[in-house]
Amino acid sequence: MHSHSDLKLADIDSHTLKGWLHDGGEIALLDVREHGQYGESHLFYAAPVPFSRLEADIARLAPRRDARVVVYDAGDDDDVAARAAAALRAVGYTQVHRLAGGIAQWQRDGYAAFAGVNVPSKTFGELAEEVFHTPRISAAELAERQRRGDDLIVLDGRPYAEYQKMSIPGGICCPNGELALRAHGLAPDPKTTIVVNCAGRTRSIIGAQTLINLGVPNPVYALENGTQGWYLADFKLDHGASRRYEDAVAAADIPALAQRSAGLAERHGVPWVNAAQVRSWLADTGRSTFLCDVRSAEEYAQGSLRGAQHTPGGQLIQATDQYVAVRGARIVVFDGEGVRAPVVASWLRQMGWDASVLQEGVGADLQAAVAPIAEPPVKVLDDAALAAALAAGAQLIDIRPSMRYRAQHIAGAQWAIRPRFAGLALDPARPLVLLAEELAVAAWAAADLRARGARDVAVNLGTAAGWSAAGIALESTPSTPADRDCIDYLFFVHDRHDGNKAAARQYLAWETNLVKQIDARERAAYRFPAG
Repeated sequence: MHSHSDLKLADIDSHTLKGWLHDGGEIALLDVREHGQYGESHLFYAAPVPFSRLEADIARLAPRRDARVVVYDAGDDDDVAARAAAALRAVGYTQVHRLAGGIAQWQRDGYAAFAGVNVPSKTFGELAEEVFHTPRISAAELAERQRRGDDLIVLDGRPYAEYQKMSIPGGICCPNGELALRAHGLAPDPKTTIVVNCAGRTRSIIGAQTLINLGVPNPVYALENGTQGWYLADFKLDHGASRRYEDAVAAADIPALAQRSAGLAERHGVPWVNAAQVRSWLADTGRSTFLCDVRSAEEYAQGSLRGAQHTPGGQLIQATDQYVAVRGARIVVFDGEGVRAPVVASWLRQMGWDASVLQEGVGADLQAAVAPIAEPPVKVLDDAALAAALAAGAQLIDIRPSMRYRAQHIAGAQWAIRPRFAGLALDPARPLVLLAEELAVAAWAAADLRARGARDVAVNLGTAAGWSAAGIALESTPSTPADRDCIDYLFFVHDRHDGNKAAARQYLAWETNLVKQIDARERAAYRFPAG
């Protein structure tokens, strides 16, 4: 554990950080508060890496241990950044700095903070619409054209799980990363109008513009404001729809599609690199290289390059900060056929990333050395052992997401989140069981509790159904923990789909306003084609 004087040395001020963010060197700016706090207000380039998951996620998001890292919290009397800095040093990160005074001081120094999530990606989508004049169609016009029976198809550019929550009636799930490979099969007649939608704006714009950039002959539109625009216009959404693209693509179609994608990549200056080049990049200790498999979840599950992250193409563009936390890093994307990866890379380059396409794709002789952080050992109890521990007087701490706890939890279990453990009323003499969804997250939480004096800490990774089957009593508490304590949950983003029109309007206003909030250096980091 580091002393406070040690941490003091590593403090930097807002102006130094602002300079670092634009000096061209690698930097991982980590907001170590919980997801709900991050979503209320954060720095433009900050990746969300909550302290409760820090050691579980950091090796994937910032694999190079000597990359420049800056952590911050709310400032004022928050100490989570200091704790995160100490935790990162303890697992081998050597260049860890803390933003002095946190986000509060950053704002006092005249810099902007942003609400929401995936802000650089969403800002990029808004700018892309301005730059490319992406054609759009309103909900009312689409509904009218559907009613008339016009020759049109609606493609939903989101992942299948999001599509299933709510979708435009008749819409077919075809995530943006798959459009280059599959749109021609879904709309084989060039006269068929293609409308791309998402939940809000970004993926509708990027999906439609992808097809336009590829030169598809069909008329293409982005659905203005996505499913939210549809709902605000009082049209009914589908829930639980299951239409999706066919997995198979005719082998005879691939060469022409690959050629079209390669042409697009070339226009955006995307380099193609071979496995030997990427091997030397991966061996370079002075620079971070991310290996990203942009294929579907099903394809990835059948096997990928060792050490590659699964980053479905549309999501890598939409939520880059969930996969890569090192600004200035190299990103190498690959697929299995050479159609999807070049398109994804063309967008990443415009977003300011150093992105390349791996020539040999998934067949490359290549592996990234993954050095995951080994979690501290912890005893895992099955449901029967948990029932026995409970009968013997064990204390239960539930560290699952707050909304999961509200919905159903073991009677008498306290909900807590790692940064707030100091506020727990614990009896150190009694055994303690952590109820969790992931072993890594639980193991680090258990280590924290042991450091706070708990002597006997175990973990259970069960579910409500399993607990119930083991004879353990469950309860629901829809308003406990209180909203203000649910720091892991971002109400602002979720309410817009829960029958709350004001929240949907507020969300869309937020999204369209992002462009007005960025400064000249943030704007200049994007690289749109000239002319």
